Amino acid sequence: MGTQTESSTPARCLPDPTDNITDAMLHNAKTLPDRAAFARRTDPGWNVLTWQEFADQTTRLAAGLIAAGVQAGDRVAIMSGTRYEWVRADYAIWLAGAVTVPIYETSAPAQVSWILRDSGAVAAFVADARLEGVVADAAPDSVRHVWKLTDTLPATDTDAAEVERRRLALTADSLATVVYTSGTTGRAKGCELAHGNLVAAVCAVVRADGVRGQVIGPDTSMLLFLPLAHILARVVQLIAVHTAVLTAHTSDLANLTEHLAAFRPTLILAVPRVFEKFHDRAELAARTARRGGLFRAAENVAIAFSQAQDGAGPSRGLRLRHRFFDRAVYRRLRGALGGRVTHAVSGGAPLPPRLAHFLRGIGLTVLEGYGLTETAAGVTFNLPGAQRVGTVGRPLPGCRIRIADDGEVLVKGANVFSGYWHNERASTDVIDPEGWFHTGDLGRLDDGFLSITGRKKDLIVTSSGKNVAPAPIEDRVRAHHLVEHCVVVGDNRPYVTALLTIDRDAWSAWRRVGGASDRTLPGDLVIDAELLRTVQAAVDEANRHISPAESIRRFEVLATEFTLNEELTPTEKVRRALVLTKYADVVESMYPSQSTEADPRVQSP
Repeated sequence: MGTQTESSTPARCLPDPTDNITDAMLHNAKTLPDRAAFARRTDPGWNVLTWQEFADQTTRLAAGLIAAGVQAGDRVAIMSGTRYEWVRADYAIWLAGAVTVPIYETSAPAQVSWILRDSGAVAAFVADARLEGVVADAAPDSVRHVWKLTDTLPATDTDAAEVERRRLALTADSLATVVYTSGTTGRAKGCELAHGNLVAAVCAVVRADGVRGQVIGPDTSMLLFLPLAHILARVVQLIAVHTAVLTAHTSDLANLTEHLAAFRPTLILAVPRVFEKFHDRAELAARTARRGGLFRAAENVAIAFSQAQDGAGPSRGLRLRHRFFDRAVYRRLRGALGGRVTHAVSGGAPLPPRLAHFLRGIGLTVLEGYGLTETAAGVTFNLPGAQRVGTVGRPLPGCRIRIADDGEVLVKGANVFSGYWHNERASTDVIDPEGWFHTGDLGRLDDGFLSITGRKKDLIVTSSGKNVAPAPIEDRVRAHHLVEHCVVVGDNRPYVTALLTIDRDAWSAWRRVGGASDRTLPGDLVIDAELLRTVQAAVDEANRHISPAESIRRFEVLATEFTLNEELTPTEKVRRALVLTKYADVVESMYPSQSTEADPRVQSP
């Protein structure tokens, strides 16, 4: 059978020319006025707001924007962590006929300045006084107002009447938001997403098989903690509004476990790194409690149980072992997520298959999907009744996938953006004359399921001509609980090497249980012989699953961490080019003189 090059799912709804993304919110206020819409965390517990209250609050804020001089089509920025007020401001901006420009709260002043200047923003909402200062210092003259999200903006009856006029003037073609890419390969570009793009993205998920009834129902609740500046979290929030799902928010990741226990959601959204940390923290807690052996056994059974579901089903013996570990281990793990979560959505990067099987095996079905800012998030999705672990699913309704001759993933659909803000050259570089969006990702199709194999620009070509996709190798090394990040190197080099960083929390606990010496250095990691031997074992395990030409021959453990807005984007993706430049001397040290290149060896302690 030949290689599959195209896959699609027919559209089940398309945006009407008069549609805009605020319609669902107002529909809820009209038909479900007293149903709980949002839960806000307060000292006594959770304060619930109804759909009518949400509509009233956003309408008043929209009137305040109009009174302040915000015109239809003006850009208004939001710089804040994830919170209810972020959503309220987003909808208010739309009701005022304006365009939202999200900014990550972790963005550096230079990034803030670029986004405000490039977008031509006329105003900005911020979370607090600190961010108010950042925006005030970075803002160009075009920014006339900087408000806190909790500010009350005065308005008149005339302004309130103008809100409805402006809302009704919006169409599916009206610009809704300019979302700046995270900038892994250079200066961030603003993606223009129209109201129709967002409506199409929401509709594609809601109308997909098994979503309503299995994932989303009348009793569904969601705790959203990913940054709302990220398109994935933003569209999931829009889906929650469209389906009237009760939503709570937090950006306090240090206390996420407590928030999950208090709110007890049925659905969560995360990127793979969050799930990896969940697994690693659980393993670390077990090792610290001298129950590492029990955890490893439970992990292996969970993975085997999940894998069996894709075949003939688990044997009687496997079911018995799974039942035992459910009582002994899995219930406790699910309890760490609040005890009621049945489904989780993962996106932003491929989820390592072993981790996906582990999560499903403990009773948490992870629905993995794929999309980009330019596609308003989801393009493919592993649906409840059609899952294939190791892939990112089949195309959502209305989406088409094509694999180009060079392996690049191309996308078409009503959710795909029209281009980059004020950057026609960049737009024509990624949207071909036939309307296909060139994602820059490499992938393959099998029975309609898409697998992402790497980034086109990240593809490594060794000096012997071997093509190496770094992402799968990096994922395998990062599966070890001590490894935080892995950056594979080898372009135009004789063999593959890697730069590694260590998870500080895991390292500290590992040392406490006798993994390393008691030596300490303030601010820097102690790299001793035992640590290197342990990391060596992780590299050896990863190498067992790949070809010799792809295997990591040498590695270096960096004594420092990667940090946000330097080596990492706000969504914790590694800025590969920056890392390779910053640690160029370390990279060179892994490629000794020509006389020794014939015998490359993995670094040993």
